[in-house]
Amino acid sequence: MSVAAAGLALSVFLACAVEAVEALTIVMAVGQTRDWRSAMAGVAAAVVVLAAIVAVMGVALSSLPIDALRLVIGLLLLLYGLQWLRKAILRAAGLKDLRDESKAYEREVTAARTVDRVREAFDPYSFAVALKGVLLEGLEVAVIVVTLGSDKHKLGLAAAAAGAAVLAVVAGGVAVRAPLARVPENAMKFAVGVMLSSFGTFWTAEGAGLAWPGGEIFLLALIAAVLALSGAAVVLTRRLA
Repeated sequence: MSVAAAGLALSVFLACAVEAVEALTIVMAVGQTRDWRSAMAGVAAAVVVLAAIVAVMGVALSSLPIDALRLVIGLLLLLYGLQWLRKAILRAAGLKDLRDESKAYEREVTAARTVDRVREAFDPYSFAVALKGVLLEGLEVAVIVVTLGSDKHKLGLAAAAAGAAVLAVVAGGVAVRAPLARVPENAMKFAVGVMLSSFGTFWTAEGAGLAWPGGEIFLLALIAAVLALSGAAVVLTRRLA
């Protein structure tokens, strides 16, 4: 497996795992508090919508010339990568609270209990909350899967990495029967931000006509540089604060 392919799979896996942990918290809250069948119906509906988004975006991107494709992919990845990095840096520096899945679960449970339940086979509230939660958490991952997978036709690899992440998170949730509060989400987000920013820089430059020395191997240098700069940003931000 090439450096780019390995980085792609790792980036998608970590990004999908982070969002899947957050979506699992929402689904477990409404499922355990109200109705599992309605919540799972919402999950299924969200998965169908996300699959359609991936298919449409994949076709749209594949129709672009290779240079334009890499430029678009690179800019999208830079946008997402820098956004993930900014949040991770602020949390690592102590300027933004770390996400607590246990507290998020309790908030969702409290909200679910305030809504009256009609004694019917289908619970619209559970369906709507699960649908919204999975759709919102999965939308960003869907864009990442399509953009990373569109270069050199690696959509299958990206989809497989995303599927593996979801299965791992669901298996963990079933095993502990509680939100996955001990997952190091911020460290994972930091890693995803570094990877996406590095890929984004690499493909944006290639799309603009730049040839990197050493080809894909230069990705390792970019990842090391972005990681070093991000670590320095954490230290500097903490000192300024």
